[in-house]
Amino acid sequence: MTVAAPEHLPRAFAAAWAVRDAERIAALFAADADLLSLTGHWAEGRKEIAETFASELAGAFQRAKLVTGKAKLRDLAPGVAQVMQRFVLSGILNPDGSDAGRVGAILSAVLVEGPGGWSVAAAQFTAEA
Repeated sequence: MTVAAPEHLPRAFAAAWAVRDAERIAALFAADADLLSLTGHWAEGRKEIAETFASELAGAFQRAKLVTGKAKLRDLAPGVAQVMQRFVLSGILNPDGSDAGRVGAILSAVLVEGPGGWSVAAAQFTAEA
């Protein structure tokens, strides 16, 4: 699955997160994409990206909700763009099952345009300081 334009990525990502669909999230990425996840896991390729999100969504983020905040889009070159999206996550679980509270996070993604639309070539989903 690609997006029609880079600015559609945050909504597509959040919609897939809301239904805990790791395969749908991974489908936003190119087959050879790289991801540094919120838990610090480095995934290479769509299969590992799907596995990473499946594990995270079944663990600490099984109840986590994403709320979108500020976004920024930057065209880097023809057919290449960067999207930075701030999210607030709530419902994160500590290892003991208690609520970890709210966390700010930034999804920074470089997208490339292909014949079917735009897909993520590389992304970092990191906690906000």
